[in-house]
Amino acid sequence: MSEIKETKAQRVERLKREKNAWEHFDEIREFARQGHSSIPPEWLGTYFRSWGVYTQGDGAGVVGGKNGEGKATPFFMVRIRIPNGLLSSHQARTIADLAERHARGVADITVRQNVQLHWVTIESLPEVLETLWGVGLTTTGACGDVARNITGCPLAGFDAHEHCDASPLALELNGQLGGNSDFYNLPRKFKVSITGCRSWCTYPEINDVGLTATTRKRLHGHEEVGFSLRVAGGLSTDPHLGVRLNAFVRWEQAVPVVRGVAELFRESEVLRQNRERARLKFLFLQHGWTADSFLTALQDRLGFTLDPAEPEELPSDIHRDHVGIHAQKQQGLSYVGANVLRGRVTPEQLRTAANLSDRYADGHLRNTIMQNLLIVNVPNEQAARVGGELTAVGLPVRASAFARGTVACTGSEFCKLALTETKGFAHWLTEELDQRLPGFQEQLRLHVTGCPNSCGQHWIADIGIEGKKLKVDGRMVDAYYFCVGGSVGEFASIARPVGYRCAASQVPEAIERLLSEFNEQRAPGENLRGFFARHTNEQIRGLLAGDLVAPVERDAPAGQVPMGVEG
Repeated sequence: MSEIKETKAQRVERLKREKNAWEHFDEIREFARQGHSSIPPEWLGTYFRSWGVYTQGDGAGVVGGKNGEGKATPFFMVRIRIPNGLLSSHQARTIADLAERHARGVADITVRQNVQLHWVTIESLPEVLETLWGVGLTTTGACGDVARNITGCPLAGFDAHEHCDASPLALELNGQLGGNSDFYNLPRKFKVSITGCRSWCTYPEINDVGLTATTRKRLHGHEEVGFSLRVAGGLSTDPHLGVRLNAFVRWEQAVPVVRGVAELFRESEVLRQNRERARLKFLFLQHGWTADSFLTALQDRLGFTLDPAEPEELPSDIHRDHVGIHAQKQQGLSYVGANVLRGRVTPEQLRTAANLSDRYADGHLRNTIMQNLLIVNVPNEQAARVGGELTAVGLPVRASAFARGTVACTGSEFCKLALTETKGFAHWLTEELDQRLPGFQEQLRLHVTGCPNSCGQHWIADIGIEGKKLKVDGRMVDAYYFCVGGSVGEFASIARPVGYRCAASQVPEAIERLLSEFNEQRAPGENLRGFFARHTNEQIRGLLAGDLVAPVERDAPAGQVPMGVEG
């Protein structure tokens, strides 16, 4: 009788049951002593990921690999968990030192407020981890089938218009979920966002749990701050915006509620059968769950009933990059937001930001969802000086609409799933667009993702471009497929594929044609979202191509969705 081969999902589930990798740092030490060749496949493919460590690709992305995954090198990506984006100057300097000593000077701010290092060897890994622990940072739970970094508004406590400072809850949730063995073995990644701001700058709609502050009137006109609750958001190859539940979550209920959702997810055996259908959203997409049935299950788990939802004010502005010099609610203080193009920072830039925060403020920095860097609590009279010194090292506080609105995933430079190189391309693209459309003023979100898995979040962008390959003159080249009209907040929607694909070298010209038409034909007061909404896919495709062309279907994903390569 032939032996039944276990599936990918069965193998991963078995490995997670057999070992909690967080309890085996001693094995990582031993690998470091014996070298890369001593690392068994189960560590390379599964266990390292829960440590925030991911094998690094060979620069060709998925090309040249097998089973939908490219070739790995003897180097690692190490993702540093930065809850709520809160970073001290000392921690920033430590990251700069580690990037310089162990990562060839490469550090990337991610779309979940983390920092990623690249080129880390197994011999360096124990020192990197222990150095981070020494300054209150960790990589634990930054990748893998666990609760990922808890995101929150980087201006929590400083925003004059916020409902509340929700960062204490974000930190408490990080402590309860991050690195907690109770949540080590989830069906898939689990993402949480909690914000007290009115602009929803953390994009709660694309998280497994999104808590957004709102208020309700109590007796004698007293106003109580609590939270709206959304669940099961996520992008990847099956984008799904979070479902709002009929619940008002009081402040003291926020942590139990998020834990309750995590426990429901953990115990959903139906989600453990297929790695590509294992996110919480698939309870709604494939298994018949509704907002009402989810709320019922959650309240049964909690043992108490949540109050009905209150009306909420949805943010109409989706452009939330925090770049520039802006007043805080603390009198006499400002925050200075630097644009970090592509999210890539050098050790020199990190040290400069840290030194400025010590010299002119109180040593606190913030990472943002848009991959930018803020210095907070700067006296108003020093803000321009801080902005000037940041600009002098390549972190401008004033930038074009294209530089401010561009987001890029890791791409084939380091990722084994990517079809295209994204970081260098995004830099070149913004320079090209600045030259072609000087003075373009309209805010836009231009997101570059190197494969269908949407780590660059192209599904919620004004213009989202998805990496493909295209044969040109007999050779395969990087190419991009266009989606338009994505949004969050009041006009939340998934970007629509318009059926146009072109070589990467032709992308600037295509966007120039599209935005030139927008400039010339826009209605009074019309933004890009409105412009795209009143044009058909055929019309948008014609503007991009410069002529009427037949639609091109999106390709199927290159392979299995990775366990955790998005930030």
